[in-house]
Amino acid sequence: MDPLSEVLALLKPQSLSSGGFMVPDDMAIYFPRHQGIKCYAMLAGQCWLVVEGVPEPVRLEAGDCFVLPRGLPFRLATDLSLEPVHYTLAWDRLSKTAGLPEIPEGVRHMAGGFFGFSGGHAELLLNSLPPIVHIRRESDRAAMRWSLERLREELRDPQPGGSLIAQQLAYMMLIQALRLHLADATAAGRGWLSALSDKHMSLAITSMHSDPGYRWTLQSLAGRVGMSRSVFALRFRETVGATPMEYLTRWRMLLAADRLKNSGDGLSAIAQSLGYKSESAFGKAFRRVIGHSPRQYTRSTVPFAMSVAHTAEGRERDQELVVAG
Repeated sequence: MDPLSEVLALLKPQSLSSGGFMVPDDMAIYFPRHQGIKCYAMLAGQCWLVVEGVPEPVRLEAGDCFVLPRGLPFRLATDLSLEPVHYTLAWDRLSKTAGLPEIPEGVRHMAGGFFGFSGGHAELLLNSLPPIVHIRRESDRAAMRWSLERLREELRDPQPGGSLIAQQLAYMMLIQALRLHLADATAAGRGWLSALSDKHMSLAITSMHSDPGYRWTLQSLAGRVGMSRSVFALRFRETVGATPMEYLTRWRMLLAADRLKNSGDGLSAIAQSLGYKSESAFGKAFRRVIGHSPRQYTRSTVPFAMSVAHTAEGRERDQELVVAG
């Protein structure tokens, strides 16, 4: 399994809501801070996307896709001068048009999904992404067109099982958007995901993911990618934002946390499979990365490090309001 697939699988993304809605001509809609990833496509029309902390608004055209990975507040507006309305207040107007069998001419129509995570360490992926992943190049939009058209059809003509198909299509859009972001040279930056677009750093990360229990050293990783130790160490830190050994330890502990929660493996077996000769050494590393001992983590009902956990109230709200997703 490749590193992106491994991390997504470890985070266990779940589509809490997916569907479509229309943006009225005279409305700016405000969405507060959210927990998870939102992935949308502009199926028809145009509007503005304004994300808190991002200096310039983004003009969305029909066919554009965008991902909001960090949970920052944002608004969608047909006119930047309009006073934004909280999405809960806008819902009545949106719900009256969202169920139409056909998209009226000239109407702004959006669709997508909202993904929460049942895994406990979403920041590994989310913090490595920019505030907005915007897919607007025609060649990239063409790569997503099939998913968009299928999603449009499911929303236009609901069939038995359509809700599940819409969720899976939204998930495909999310993965495809991340892949296109990786392939876009102009989107290069610092972080784990950007490192996957660098052939040397990607090989190092893939090696660690493929055999996390191997006794990797700086020298062996540098040799694997064909670089000197010093150049590799500097390049890895600059690209990923951590040293190779820090990254390896973190990945091992994320795997360990998942196995402690979701498998019947004993502490000793997990420690040995991840390259630790003693439970004591493993426990120290686990506490350093996760913040609690393995036994404390195992006994907890909610992962201590869960950065995108939903409250019962939040889950209920997100499931009720597709537009919030």
